[in-house]
Amino acid sequence: MKLGIVTPVLTLLPRAHAQWEESASFDDVVSIVREADRLGYHHCTCSEHVAVPVDIASVRGGRYYDPLATFGALAPRTEGIRFAAHVLVLGYHHPRYGTLDVVSGGRLILGVGVGSLREEFELLDALFEDRGARADDAMRALRAALSRTQPEYHGRYFDFEGFLVEPSAVQPRVPMWVGGRTRRSLRRAIELGDGWAPFGLRTSELRDMLRQVDVPLGFDVLLQSERPLDPVGEPERVRDELEHLASIGATGANVRFVHHSASHYREQLAALLAVAPPN
Repeated sequence: MKLGIVTPVLTLLPRAHAQWEESASFDDVVSIVREADRLGYHHCTCSEHVAVPVDIASVRGGRYYDPLATFGALAPRTEGIRFAAHVLVLGYHHPRYGTLDVVSGGRLILGVGVGSLREEFELLDALFEDRGARADDAMRALRAALSRTQPEYHGRYFDFEGFLVEPSAVQPRVPMWVGGRTRRSLRRAIELGDGWAPFGLRTSELRDMLRQVDVPLGFDVLLQSERPLDPVGEPERVRDELEHLASIGATGANVRFVHHSASHYREQLAALLAVAPPN
């Protein structure tokens, strides 16, 4: 399986983050991602919210590092680990991430999603009601534009030609993973993307959804366990959990750990490889 980490500190989800993350520094993030890179992990993630209403932050969390700035800072400190935005909300902007692909040496994975926080759409003066159709067109536009210096695309919402985009991505095809928790997100991923990276779903729900589709050859399915993994304390349970994810169709895992400090997190990174060596 491809093993990626849901990077700690960058996002604080209520009742889901460790206490040490609240006061952690970016140097702690760097130490963790560098260790994951050294050990051969496939990718690390960074999510996106521009601004979360105070009364909603108690449910969704209020800390969200900006993926472009964060990955730009991590790229020169690492060598092989890939950077997966998980996810960029397409309705907020037309993400120009070709520069990140250049400065990271072709290590960008563009994770995208439709978004669901109406208040944030309204704050950014973005249209909420037709966000699904706009996201589909944005993915097609991105596919036409990311790796070309003179892109051309004519769609329902996006229409352009005669413009120069320099630098463009160095990868001929930047992988696009679709996030979400609906059947529509899975269909969108199969139709327009290169992978599906859902969140907030039980494994039984994931199994049922994957059974209802024909997954293309080479398509990535990045799943998460229902509970954080503790390979130091429960290696057998962790092995069983990853084998179960693979049995329902996972080609990789976005891993969340039990961890009580940055050093403990790094210990868990090494312990997991004794259970499930990375691909």
